Amino acid sequence: MADKCDLCLLGLIILSSLLTGISGVDDHVFISSGENVHLSCNNALSDCKSKTTWIYSNRFRHTVVVELIKLGIKNKDTERHERLSLESDCSLNIKNVTEEEDHGLYICRQYVNDRQQGPDERVFLHVLHVSVSPSSSSPSSSSSSSSSSSQTEISPGRSVTLSCQLYSYTGLSCDDLVSSEGVELVWVNQAGVDLKTDSRYQILSSSDQYRCINITLTTTLLNEDDNREWRCQLTHRNQLKTSVRYTVKYSGEKTVLEDPHNVSNTKVYQYH
Repeated sequence: MADKCDLCLLGLIILSSLLTGISGVDDHVFISSGENVHLSCNNALSDCKSKTTWIYSNRFRHTVVVELIKLGIKNKDTERHERLSLESDCSLNIKNVTEEEDHGLYICRQYVNDRQQGPDERVFLHVLHVSVSPSSSSPSSSSSSSSSSSQTEISPGRSVTLSCQLYSYTGLSCDDLVSSEGVELVWVNQAGVDLKTDSRYQILSSSDQYRCINITLTTTLLNEDDNREWRCQLTHRNQLKTSVRYTVKYSGEKTVLEDPHNVSNTKVYQYH
């Protein structure tokens, strides 16, 4: 009887391996949209470029996995192939990361003579993005879901909503991502104080299949808000991973949305 149980257990283990594939330790990378990112292939062999295949998976965007790089050669049929490059250590570089196109699961595999060598290297890329939506009912204002294209008046007395969104795909629910991985978004001021403690700001949280976490900040602009900074911070297991800063500037009639960790990646939006 014991021998039969052992055989059953062995069969379950083999079936599980076939269903899930060979996998090593998962890595989570957090980045803000518009930045460049470096995804490491920690299982790379020596002289690995001709042996490396990078696969992308996101069932919300593709029904099948996509081979971005096969045995060191880029797949030019993908929309973003010009933004991809393979380093000498077989890590994958992605330029100008976009929240919708790039978030998801990346798998690095090594092949020798058409046989996979070692476990998969699985990297989950999470992308943080902030969009600005003016909340005024004035007929001269226009609301846009993308801050890169929004143009409207911004001045004291106007209401503005900042949406900080984390685009993630892990195969887990957002609740599991928050509870098991300890991922958190929070809006803070210049001093790093949580804006939930200030009744002036309305902070709301939500989620959907694309934006795993969405935290919005809504407030009415005041005269003293000129040069005031609000920052959306992402922490993973209590460690700050990335953030996006929004600074109000009345004097130049513009607002600035920038990543404090990469000043060269500052995004400037003009408002009329």
